[in-house]
Amino acid sequence: MEFADRVDAGRRLAAKLGRLQGEDLVVVGLPRGGVPVALEVARALDAPLDVIVVRKLGVPFQPELGMGAIGEGGVRVLNAGVVRLARVSSDELAAVEQRERVELERRARRFRGDRLPVRLDGKTVVVVDDGIATGSTARAACQVARAQGASRIVLAVPVAPPDWTDRLAGDADEFVCVDTPEPFFGVGQFYADFSQTTDDEVTACLERGRRPVVAVPTDGPADDPAVRDEEVNVQAGPVRLAGHLTVPEAAVEVVVFAHGSGSSRHSPRNRFVAALLNQAGLATLLFDLLSPEEELDRANVFDVELLARRLDEVTTWLRAQPETRDLPVGYFGASTGAAAALWAAAESHARIAAVVSRGGRPDLAGPRLAAVSAPTLLIVGGRDHVVIDLNRQAQAQLRCENSLAIVPGATHLFEEPGTLQAAAELARDWFKGHLAAGPEEAQGPEPGPERR
Repeated sequence: MEFADRVDAGRRLAAKLGRLQGEDLVVVGLPRGGVPVALEVARALDAPLDVIVVRKLGVPFQPELGMGAIGEGGVRVLNAGVVRLARVSSDELAAVEQRERVELERRARRFRGDRLPVRLDGKTVVVVDDGIATGSTARAACQVARAQGASRIVLAVPVAPPDWTDRLAGDADEFVCVDTPEPFFGVGQFYADFSQTTDDEVTACLERGRRPVVAVPTDGPADDPAVRDEEVNVQAGPVRLAGHLTVPEAAVEVVVFAHGSGSSRHSPRNRFVAALLNQAGLATLLFDLLSPEEELDRANVFDVELLARRLDEVTTWLRAQPETRDLPVGYFGASTGAAAALWAAAESHARIAAVVSRGGRPDLAGPRLAAVSAPTLLIVGGRDHVVIDLNRQAQAQLRCENSLAIVPGATHLFEEPGTLQAAAELARDWFKGHLAAGPEEAQGPEPGPERR
């Protein structure tokens, strides 16, 4: 079995845990890769989400050998046998713990900000990671959760080696796994997308996990203002496209995400940006421009005209929804999706209020760039030199209000600490500054001289 990504893995894992719904639960994810998986589990079980930050205590002269672990709240779990055999003195143990606790507290502050950790005492705690390899981190997390008062521990992962429960016997009360394949060489081999999860993405997942959600029927308006946050399907020509629509209470704008590879709704980077936009009062629609079958043909990823047509059809659907029909629409594009966003925005009937491209290929919309009237922001990583040049070439063809923003230190995927946050804030400010006026006012008169 192969998972598309951590979101897909989390949903499949959640299906195995459905019987726990209704219990007094807390779902905790192991940072960083376990948190996107845990978010899907928490949402399916309607349970609070938190991280469980642990640090291994390594033997001073052999750090890879664990002699214990620490957690928040002063929790320390020791393997007395290893401490004794390695002849670690109390002073040496204290020095290791002090060093690791500084790092543990730094990470906890980074992930949670000012939020207090969720209390585990008396709860059933579901400990979630994106997979088990050696099991050392999961073992430490279970032990720390137990020390913090958990009454029952369920260790749940999408994938693990066949003997994983033997390795971790006694550390959890229950073990749940979607698949235990053989041979097993590493967790990453069972994911199509196993890209690194950033600190910013962990923070976004925690924010999404704590926001109350009320589902609104899709066949009519709600009687009272409410949040709509649900999976949707849109008919676009001969195919149905999957998406995720989030409408915060009192939303004043809606941003449609376009990603050329077809993975928009699962992309952790897009989800991070969407969460930040939601916090700012913007609704978001993340959807897949291509069906899973179409995505197998690499040529479709670069068929900008096809992608733009899909984006236009989805926008028409969005404008028929009760919660979004009166909202100005903006486009957020990444990769070839940025070209599709500009191509679609150039249509005379589009009425798009603003466009943002992150690490995109706007140059691929070359024939249509001069017809774009929506204010356009191009965001590129400072170390993504080839794409910077391509964006500059595209910018030279734009006649609408436009700007090129370069995020220092960022490479193409904005994986470096703080860079995705910076890009998301640039996008938020651009949309807030241009969408609020509405599409007609934001676009202004016929395209005039280039503005930068």
